[in-house]
Amino acid sequence: MIADNFFGRIVIAGGSGFLGISLATHLVAEGAEVVILSRSPPNVSGPWRYVAWDARTLGLWKDELNGAAAVINLAGRSVNCIKSPDHQDEIIRSRVEATRVLGKAMRRVAAPPPVWVQMSTAHIYGDPPSLVCNEASATGVGFAPTVGKAWEEAFHAARLPTQRGVVLRTSFVIGRDQGAGGGALAHLAWLTRWGLGGKIGGGQQGMSWIHELDMNRLFVRAVSEPTMHGVYIASAPQPVSMLEFMRAMRKTIGMPIGLPSPAWLVRLGAYYVLRTDPELPLYGRYVVSQRLPAEGFVFQFSDLKLALHDLLRKPEPQTSVDQTASSETLCSK
Repeated sequence: MIADNFFGRIVIAGGSGFLGISLATHLVAEGAEVVILSRSPPNVSGPWRYVAWDARTLGLWKDELNGAAAVINLAGRSVNCIKSPDHQDEIIRSRVEATRVLGKAMRRVAAPPPVWVQMSTAHIYGDPPSLVCNEASATGVGFAPTVGKAWEEAFHAARLPTQRGVVLRTSFVIGRDQGAGGGALAHLAWLTRWGLGGKIGGGQQGMSWIHELDMNRLFVRAVSEPTMHGVYIASAPQPVSMLEFMRAMRKTIGMPIGLPSPAWLVRLGAYYVLRTDPELPLYGRYVVSQRLPAEGFVFQFSDLKLALHDLLRKPEPQTSVDQTASSETLCSK
């Protein structure tokens, strides 16, 4: 549960996607009042309040920060697209501008939130073929690491000196879609059910992952634990190769066949069919946090097979009219 002094309003900037909706549901179940700042309303209803913002300019939305217990910033254009120059520019700008305007807003209110939790990306480490990266590892080169560095630099410049700041370098979050238009796991499951869940590219690229429940628990810890500050890797402690990940997918779904997808086919299909970046499945990284276990955080889903079974199993039928769910049950449905 959230510590007593953090029961109150928590503002999620950029919270209308898969991860934001999952987090909002979890926080409400923990007893928090949740406000989602987004350019458009979430396409699912829930026990939160939606406030419009453009993620670039100050507006009346800034008043939601006044007296809030915490702000969690997830805002940024999806990277699930073809990396044209225009898209690359928008990917960086959307993250930097949203972070900057949050900092400006906090300087305009009388009681800014004492905690700022900032989303970042494990892509900041680049694509080392076999190295296992931790919080102390060197960052990589290329577009994705550039995005991560710009995002974090904007956060450090925007954060108030009095605010406790936590940066979560997040890996691939696996979870249920919940109708929020996210959840890449659902797409991989669809391919697997059609017999296309075989080796992708070389198959040895790192698949660092985290179950959505553990991701939400990390956000709660970042908000409520006064000693938590600085950069953390948000990823389960047992990363696997892409080959192992797809093998676990097939076993969970019960599909014995998994046709391989060589790199050339992935590049063609990603560009002409899925209209996305082929580097997303073809490259990867192995990341493991050193700080989280040292500070006592225990993952509920550290094993990929158990995580996939939890997320991909068919829901059990409702047997009682009176369903009083715990916060973790609410999060996982």
